[in-house]
Amino acid sequence: MSNIQEKIQEELQKAREACDVSGTNSKECAVAWDTVEELQAEAAHQKQAKGKNSLEIYCDDNPDAAECRIYDD
Repeated sequence: MSNIQEKIQEELQKAREACDVSGTNSKECAVAWDTVEELQAEAAHQKQAKGKNSLEIYCDDNPDAAECRIYDD
């Protein structure tokens, strides 16, 4: 996860530079900030995907519990 955070920081700096050079209403500035937003969305998605809900955590700790049984048809 730290790799994507480093990439976000790099793209933030590039976006600021692009806006300083080309102006805040330029196409280059907009594209640079779109890249930052896409990376931030991906980081949020990765963070969300890794979490387990309370039942999954319980079943990891108590695999023989009735709530955690898996029945084959």
